[in-house]
Amino acid sequence: MLALSAAGLTATILPEAGGIVSRLDWRAPDGRDHALLRPPGAVQPSTAAPNHCGTWAMLPFANRAFGGVIDDGERRFLVPCNDPGGNIHGFGWQAEWEVLRYDRAHAVLEHRRSAGPDPYRYRARQEIGLGEDGMTVRLSIVNEADTALPYGIGHHPWFPCAGDTRLVMRAQGALVFGAAFRATGRRDFADGGPYAVPEPFRREEVTAWSFLGWDGRARIETPSSGLAIALAASGNLDCPVVWAPAGADFLCVEPQSHAIGAPSEPAARAAAPLKRLRPGETLEGWLRIAPEALAPQRQPEP
Repeated sequence: MLALSAAGLTATILPEAGGIVSRLDWRAPDGRDHALLRPPGAVQPSTAAPNHCGTWAMLPFANRAFGGVIDDGERRFLVPCNDPGGNIHGFGWQAEWEVLRYDRAHAVLEHRRSAGPDPYRYRARQEIGLGEDGMTVRLSIVNEADTALPYGIGHHPWFPCAGDTRLVMRAQGALVFGAAFRATGRRDFADGGPYAVPEPFRREEVTAWSFLGWDGRARIETPSSGLAIALAASGNLDCPVVWAPAGADFLCVEPQSHAIGAPSEPAARAAAPLKRLRPGETLEGWLRIAPEALAPQRQPEP
């Protein structure tokens, strides 16, 4: 376990459990403590199944390769299935990450894949730092195979969600889903999409979006707790997934470089494909999570 601390922020990193940032907490200027990411609870993070807490890397592709199929129109192959629908979130979350550097407010982790039944061979790094501007995660992957291959990257934050939590973000469009979140096409937004105007996020049905052309900024506000969380990401992570089960106490906003299903689905690939890297080429991006104190919402008197 690695513990980072700076600027009122504390983070816990578990290199052995997919390099997950399992906790990110903030002590506000008024002395109140806030969880910026959903904490693990009684179930500690592991590599057995995707962890519903913290934030963790998705690579060499994000979200789903249905049936374990990777097909970018030039090459088609199979990867091991780690989910009933195929492969979910790649391999990074199931790997043990090596600690290359570590100090009070900064850590660099590395995960290399040099063997497997598929062609993917790569070196991935996470550089995680705390500062006055929040927690920044810089993610990179280098193709170490001897042939060009399609790659994608992303990160999977789990944010707390109360009854009055609001999500504010804008995008140019989104995938249209058929069964099991498989893309059948895309739609464009004239007004920035469903979260351009703030309103309570929690719904009594599943929320699932694969946005396209995101402007790289999102804000999660919970007036009752006096907390706002700003999420920002690099311009190439402009295809975020927004997901939550019905009535959940969390929401996910997942910056990533391609659409859901782009590894395997022609409609998703047409909208936002993986990036083909030649041997030695790198794909990199970053995300930042920053807290802000809100005036707590006063509850009505009985």
